[in-house]
Amino acid sequence: MLIDAHAHLDHYGDELETALGEIKQRHIFTVGNSMDLPSYRRNLEIGEMCDLVLPTFGVHPKRAPQYVDRLNELDKAIEQSPMIGEIGLDFHWVEDSSQYPAQKKVLEYFLAAAREQKKIVNLHTKGAEKEILDLLERYDIQRAIVHWYSGPLDILRALIEYGAYFTVGVEVLYSRSIQAIARELPMERLLTETDNPGGLKWLRGTIGMPQVIREVVQAIAELKQTTAETITKTVYNNFMRLAKDDPWLADVRARIRDS
Repeated sequence: MLIDAHAHLDHYGDELETALGEIKQRHIFTVGNSMDLPSYRRNLEIGEMCDLVLPTFGVHPKRAPQYVDRLNELDKAIEQSPMIGEIGLDFHWVEDSSQYPAQKKVLEYFLAAAREQKKIVNLHTKGAEKEILDLLERYDIQRAIVHWYSGPLDILRALIEYGAYFTVGVEVLYSRSIQAIARELPMERLLTETDNPGGLKWLRGTIGMPQVIREVVQAIAELKQTTAETITKTVYNNFMRLAKDDPWLADVRARIRDS
């Protein structure tokens, strides 16, 4: 089974049915990250359509200013969600620094909840990699997935030492810096993602469909000088280890094993 640890299925329009068909046909377990409350509600609907989709709740840093003054409205969705994502900081694409305090306040609210509820977090770190590391340490987050890491190698190594897992996605097909990061990652911390449908569209102008995860796996295999089958098995084992003994994910583990 393939693992797509970071996608945004609610962003598909007319292509959703085709995307879900590919997920089922190719056996791609897919974590459906959310951007905000409406996004999560849509992902819950999509999760009802396909057993291989795990809807998760988070507030993307770009949406944080909309929620910073009404954090209590997030509590029900946080409690309901078996994992937390997408959350984080963005000091790169968000150029208005006046938004950064709101991003941090919302992120810390989620991290406090994740610590209390012992949940995995799926993190956006663009331009704020050191700040994310510091917050993981401050909140003692034991299980973190760092999505599409593109920051400095010294912070990458510090996050590895801390215990984080990392997704490698479609940019590995094009970017030498991402390829260098993929080579640096220990096999036991490796996960795969697509960031569909937008990741591939950003890179080459075409809507990303689930089966592109196979290209990602093949590219990583070449970088690691191994086979696609080995990468697929490694990522599967890593995800199952990350989710091991997690009561929030007991049903998920069973679904993955039975698929």
